[in-house]
Amino acid sequence: MAKRIRSAIKKNRQSLKRRARNVHMLSLLKTITKEADAAIKAQDVTKSLEILKIAESTLKKAASKGIIHKRTASRSVSRLSKRVYELTKNTAT
Repeated sequence: MAKRIRSAIKKNRQSLKRRARNVHMLSLLKTITKEADAAIKAQDVTKSLEILKIAESTLKKAASKGIIHKRTASRSVSRLSKRVYELTKNTAT
């Protein structure tokens, strides 16, 4: 049975748009973290630093929009930056 109340129709339309936006952003976050992992495993310092910068801004933006929790974003950035720091420390020696 289709919804007939105008406010319910609008609410459904809004939720579909938000869902599409959230799914896209979560997919983007997963892709960026996979790229960062690949760069770290390949021991590529410059690429991993670039991707870390992109990942940090994307995670913070997703947290500010409410797509992921603020602490989740902070934890992910911390773990990524720790791994990149270890990589730079290992390649410097």
